[in-house]
Amino acid sequence: MELFDTRLNDDDHPMPREELVEAVRTADILVPTLTDRIDKGILAQAGDSLRLIANFGTGVDHIDLAAARERGITVTNTPGVLTEDTADMTLALILDVIRRVSQGERLIRNGMWSGWSPTHMLGHRLWGKRLGIVGMGRIGSAVARRARGFGLSIHYHNRRRLPDYAEQELEATWWESLDQMLARMDIVSVNCPHTPATFHLLSARRLKLLKPTSVIVNTSRGEVIDEQAMIRMLKANQIAGAGLDVFEHEPAVSPMLVALENVVLLPHMGSATIEGRIDMGEKVLINIKTFADGHKPPDRVIDTLL
Repeated sequence: MELFDTRLNDDDHPMPREELVEAVRTADILVPTLTDRIDKGILAQAGDSLRLIANFGTGVDHIDLAAARERGITVTNTPGVLTEDTADMTLALILDVIRRVSQGERLIRNGMWSGWSPTHMLGHRLWGKRLGIVGMGRIGSAVARRARGFGLSIHYHNRRRLPDYAEQELEATWWESLDQMLARMDIVSVNCPHTPATFHLLSARRLKLLKPTSVIVNTSRGEVIDEQAMIRMLKANQIAGAGLDVFEHEPAVSPMLVALENVVLLPHMGSATIEGRIDMGEKVLINIKTFADGHKPPDRVIDTLL
């Protein structure tokens, strides 16, 4: 606010379409969040002065990048600053689902615990299990580092294989075939971005490759998994459990998911740390200030100017 004529969304509400249209008509720089869908229709109404969309977040699947490029609008994001926070939450969900932590907590809160017994609330041992990471970027690699400390065997599928030194550091095994990897994993962690190429990457067909004892954890985007197919398999015990921080149609969460005891549900809070939000804001400010000074912002997703 010291540097620019700034208008703020003071109460953090998801901005309705009419507010977004007004913003793109009048702003030189737009700072959206993941709940602000900047589609082709919105951008078609943008004023000539809009030249930068400085996204507050890493994922940009809510922005029509092709439409932005056509209009000569640069788009930036905030990579790297959420890596450790999201990886922490991924491990938390893995532990929760495997050891039935949330189920046990609900049992006590509902006054249904009658005392210890040798066969009560049995989960599974984490040590020695196979973890398959779908998307071995920054977050996937951070998940792998943490998982090694819990004795998990690290496997991954990625568009490109990691360099030898990175595989050796992470003690990770690359699978060229996602299908073959899925069929052999005890835990599957989704850590790839949502793009047209990854929409329903874990399709109904691929989900059927999982072992009945396998669990899925998703801290990426809900659209990467065919949610309805996953629900059907969870209900039929064809998948043992799931830990979900994201949903295909969020903020709507399927009542069928809510009803399942073998699922841990979180309200898209994987990156929700004070430190992470401050770091995101600082990244946004650097991108804006660099752009306003006539230079290329460091975190360009698409670069149409300069």
